[in-house]
Amino acid sequence: MPQTFPALNLGGTADGLLVLSNGRFFRGKLRGAPVEATGEVIFNTSMTGYQEILTDPSYAGQIVTMTYPHIGNYGINPDDMESKTIHASALVVRELSQLSSNWRATQTLEEWLIEKRIPVLEGVDTRSLVKAIRSEGECSGLLVPSDSSHTLDVLREEAMGLPSMVGQNLARQVSARESYFWASEEDIEPLLVIAYDFGIKYNILRSMNSLGMNVTVVPWNTSSEEILEMNPAGVFLSNGPGDPAVVEEAIFAVQNLLGKLPIFGICLGHQILSLALGCSTYKLGCGHHGGNHPVVDYATEKIEITSHNHGFSVDENSLPKNVRVTHRSLYDQTVEGIESLDYPAYSVQYHPEAAPGPRDASYLFGRFLEMMKS
Repeated sequence: MPQTFPALNLGGTADGLLVLSNGRFFRGKLRGAPVEATGEVIFNTSMTGYQEILTDPSYAGQIVTMTYPHIGNYGINPDDMESKTIHASALVVRELSQLSSNWRATQTLEEWLIEKRIPVLEGVDTRSLVKAIRSEGECSGLLVPSDSSHTLDVLREEAMGLPSMVGQNLARQVSARESYFWASEEDIEPLLVIAYDFGIKYNILRSMNSLGMNVTVVPWNTSSEEILEMNPAGVFLSNGPGDPAVVEEAIFAVQNLLGKLPIFGICLGHQILSLALGCSTYKLGCGHHGGNHPVVDYATEKIEITSHNHGFSVDENSLPKNVRVTHRSLYDQTVEGIESLDYPAYSVQYHPEAAPGPRDASYLFGRFLEMMKS
């Protein structure tokens, strides 16, 4: 007989079920909003920063599993947002704190998630879930509350029918619809930077502002002609979710901007610059998500501890002769940074704005500034 998922009432919280497209499933208590959610199931190894992670647009279309066992203990505050709202589909944790022990907190994590209609699956054996993802690869998942009338077999079929992240242009979903301006408050003559918004984080804008850059943020599909009309000192390509290879309008625009303006890219922006330079990208079996990834910088021969969130990578075998690798992951040897030998253009796969994460790579913004000045 097919397995059923009976409804349970456990002290005001409902049972929940996370069903993966590979057939595995994980039980837990459904907290937050009692709604269904779907998305690519990934894990993040950061010990803190759950608010920044959930509001990072790069997590759009993903169910985020936190490997640290206790999440929510310092609550939520309005200053740590990385965008206007939550972009992750759902959250999976071992234990969800019911207290907010922080003077900056204005509400608990669960109160915030209920307000934003985001479900949390608590009490999951997250070590087992992470092992499954690491050994079998990231896959799609379906999170349902206990009152689902479907059998487990039906839920598995539904999970198997969920779309892969490959081929999805999620940048168009999270990008700003209209341009907006972030002004630097530094007492120096500011340089104007145009930032493509593929899912940009606020701390990237703050980082550029702190170095004396005024930033105009533009939608993901802004043409190169529109950029050149603004007469900026440089162009920034932001982070974002989804498959970089299908963000074709942006790739075409960057191709037309090469050699005309200095270009700096992060995360999805790194992949889009690479594609514009003639490289190709591919989906990683298990993406990089966390604040503790070692990366070697070939220019200095130093190892940086860096913050990551990406499921795609640049194929090193596809690099043309006029593009070189500048940074490499010491976890799996994947490409973490490239630069053009013909144009003032470079990019990194990880996050130098470091929210959350270490600050080893913050020098990359200074390098962009020097490139524009010269």
